[in-house]
This record gives sequence, structure tokens and C-alpha cells, in this order.
Amino acid sequence: MGAVSAGPWRIAAGHLARNRAAMAGVAVFVVIALACLAAPLYAEHVAHTDPFRSNVSGTTVVDGRTVQVLAPSSTGLGLGVTPIGPTWDPGHYFLGADNQGRDVLARLLYGGRNSLFIGLISALLCCLIATAVGVLAGYAGGPVDALLSRTLDVVWSIPVYLLAICLSVILLTSGLRLGPITISAGSLWVPILIIAVVYVPYVARPVRGQVVALRNRDYIQAAIGTGASDVRVMRRDVLPNILPTAIVFVPIMMALDMLTESALSFLSVGVQPPDASWGTIINDGLGLLYTRPAVTIAPGLCIAATAVALNVLGDGVRDALDPGAR
Repeated sequence: MGAVSAGPWRIAAGHLARNRAAMAGVAVFVVIALACLAAPLYAEHVAHTDPFRSNVSGTTVVDGRTVQVLAPSSTGLGLGVTPIGPTWDPGHYFLGADNQGRDVLARLLYGGRNSLFIGLISALLCCLIATAVGVLAGYAGGPVDALLSRTLDVVWSIPVYLLAICLSVILLTSGLRLGPITISAGSLWVPILIIAVVYVPYVARPVRGQVVALRNRDYIQAAIGTGASDVRVMRRDVLPNILPTAIVFVPIMMALDMLTESALSFLSVGVQPPDASWGTIINDGLGLLYTRPAVTIAPGLCIAATAVALNVLGDGVRDALDPGAR
């Protein structure tokens, strides 16, 4: 008996595994994700701190000496206090403290959990909605296509951050109720839904274009000619052919959604206290930019590294699933 040929998904996985740049992106993302998932372990067993509680009168140990976490300012008129800087000791404020005496590294790891969670879930939700809308619009044509396409055009025409900020202000004031489902104003699902919705046109438009091209293919027309229902044709013949496109968008949209979440949280219309994200930590460090820049630089580097890793991974997934791109 002859050898069984590998399926297209296994072939694509093989191409992706041989892409060194993509594997490097995966490695960087996995390291960052695992570090963020270990935030409770670090805060409780290593740093012995609560990153969500102010510690303005607390002390720590640096080089065997007990020092205040917030020391009196030694610059200018000597007014106010200055947080302790990086000690490079994992057990004692490795990256220093913020203006409330909280451990920056512990908050960085907890904030990364929220930033990555929001980026991942909003990307999956966005791609799911966009794929359904794109397939329906491209396959149905006529008035359905016109209605959905014009709706996407309207959303597309509004600046993303302006639309996201407007929706955030509304939902952070009153929350959201969808039938039996109620989302409170401070829930992480508020930024997830906002970010997922505003980016639907970015994925739905290319999916729709691909479906329009597929609809005239012989095998689609043959399926229609045999009397197959529209739902069956879309599910069995159209969806499998545009699924690689939707998959390619997931890591790219995750990077974009994470950047959007960080921007909204920096503007105080994203993740709300007591939760934290990389954007909120950057906002916390604005007043310390010249004295304790690590508070702002650390989350900025995490955002940049994660975004680059996801974009490199997205390029690798595209090359693996699209032989023409290679």
C-alpha cells in the first residue's frame, strides 16, 4: 500500500514549524504569556506583596538595609516623595515602586494577564463575527450584501480610536444588557466587546471579497445546481476555503487589539481599577517619567515585544497557509 499523503493542515503546520522567525515569535509570546500567568505566584511567594494595595508607608530591604518604599524627595525643594527605584532583587521591588508604593513588576505581570486576555478574546470574537458577516454578504449578494457592506463602510469611515472612546464612555457609564446577559461597567468584557466590534470591518471586507470570488467557481455552482441549501453550501464549500484567511488574521488582530486596549486604558476608558493592564501602568508612571522611568518603560517594552512577536507569527501563518505568498 502507498503512503498516505499528508493533509493540507499538516503541510501548513510543517511549513510553519520550519519558519525560524515565526517560531522565534511563538517562543517570545509563550515566555511573556507564561510569565504573566505566574503573576499570583510571584506576588505571593517571591515578592510577598499585594500589587493592588497602596503601600505608602511600607519598607523594603536593599543591600541588607531597611529603606522606605516612598522616600522623601531629594530634588528641587524637597517636597513630596520619590518611589524606590529598581533594586534588581526579585524579592524586593525588582523594578521599583510606583507613586503608591506598589511593586511595579508584580503589577506588570498582573496587567499583562489582562492585556493578553483582552487581546486574545477580542481578536477571536472579531474574527468570528467578521467571518460570519463576510461569508453572508459575499454569498447572498443583492440587498443583503448592499446592507452589510454599507454598514461596514460606515463603521470603517469612523476613526477607530474615536469610535472606541465614544463606545467606552457610554458603556463605562451604564454597562451593557443583552437580554439575560448583563455586563457591569467595570467588567473586562466592556473593552473586549468594544475592540472586537470596531475592528470587524478590517476582517470582514477581505473575507467578503474572497467569498465573492469563490461564488463563481465551478464546484460552488455545481453544489448549488444539485439543490444543496445555501446554508449547506456556505458551511461545506465556502467556509473551509476562507477559513485560512480568518486564521491568518487572528494573531495580527490580537496584536492590534492589544495595542488598542493599551491606548484606551492609558486614556482611562479601558480597563478600570482595581484591575490593571499595561496601558494603565504606563498612565500610572507618567508623573514619574523623569525620576523613575522604569514604571513606564517596562510595560512599553512588553507591549512592543508582544506586538512584534504576534506580527511575525502572523506573517509565518500567512506564508504557511498561502502557498502563493511563499
